[in-house]
Amino acid sequence: MTAAPPTEMAVVATGLQFPEGPVALPDGSVLVVEIARGTLTRVTPTGDVDVVAECGGGPNGAAFGPDGRVWICNNGGFSWDRDRGRLVPVGPAADYSGGRIQAVDLESGRVETIYEACDGEPLCAPNDLVFDGAGGLWFTDPGHRRERVHDLGGLFYARADGSEIRCVSWGLDGPNGVGLGPDGTTLYVAMTPLARVYWWPLDGPGEVASPFSNDRGRLLYADARDNVFDSLKVDSAGHVCVASIRKGGIVDIAPDGTAVDVPTGDRVTTNICFGGADLRTAYLTCSGTGTLRTATWARPGLALHHNPYPPIDPAG
Repeated sequence: MTAAPPTEMAVVATGLQFPEGPVALPDGSVLVVEIARGTLTRVTPTGDVDVVAECGGGPNGAAFGPDGRVWICNNGGFSWDRDRGRLVPVGPAADYSGGRIQAVDLESGRVETIYEACDGEPLCAPNDLVFDGAGGLWFTDPGHRRERVHDLGGLFYARADGSEIRCVSWGLDGPNGVGLGPDGTTLYVAMTPLARVYWWPLDGPGEVASPFSNDRGRLLYADARDNVFDSLKVDSAGHVCVASIRKGGIVDIAPDGTAVDVPTGDRVTTNICFGGADLRTAYLTCSGTGTLRTATWARPGLALHHNPYPPIDPAG
C-alpha cells in the first residue's frame, strides 16, 4: 500500500536558518533545530519563533528522551554558502567544535553534553537519533566531507544515563535519518549520497540480530534518480517517510519497498514529524526556503517513545 499526496499543505513559519529535527508538542507548537543558527527553537501554531536553547555548533537531529529532556545530535558546525539564495552546508566550520550528543532542559534552556566520543574516538558529526522503549538511543554519524575526501560513517547505540555508547555498524556511506518500525524490531537508516534506505533486524535494545560483528544492513529501497536522502520518520503502518533533497519532498516507502513521492515545493526538504490529535498532521522542515510546513498525511504517524504527546505504552 502506498500513500496519496497530502490533501492540504501550508506554511507555518518562515525565516528559519536551515531547520531540521522537528518535534511536535502537546500545545500544537513544534520544536526545530536551526543548524545555521546553532539553536533549538520553538515554533508556535501562529508562526511565532522563539529560541529555547543555544546549542552551539550545528544541532541536527532532536528527540525527547526518557528524562523529559530533548536530546540533540550536534554535528559540530558547518561552513555555509549560498546557492540561488539558499543556504548550503559546505563542510565543517572553521570553528568546528567537535561532534557530540547533547540534552536540553526545555524549562531552563540548559544544554548538557552527554557523549563526545566512542571507544576513545571522537564523534565527528552526529546527525539523527531515535529512542527505543528501553530508553536507549540509536544515532547516526556520517562524518564530514572535505572536497574530495569524506569520512566513513557509523551507526551507534547509547544509554540515556551516560553509561554506555557503542558503534554497532561502521563503514557506512553517509548514514543520516534513523527510525524504528512499529514493533521495535526493525531499524531503518537512510544513506544520504546513495539515496538508499537500509534496515537491520533487532533482537533487543541496541542488539542487531546478525551473525556478523559489523552488519551493514539490508536494502529496502534504492532511488534510481538524481536524488539525495536526508532524515526520516516511520509511520503507524510501517512506511518509511524519508526527506529528499533535489526532488524536494518526502519519499514514502512501503514495507515491501514500493514508493511514491510527496512533493513539498522545496528542493531541500530535510525532515518530517507527526503530530495533532490523530497523528495525521505532518510537520516538514523545508531548509531551502527556511520554512516549517504542515500537511495532512495519508496515514497516522507512529507515536514516538518518550514524546509527551501523544502518550505511548513504554513497553510497546
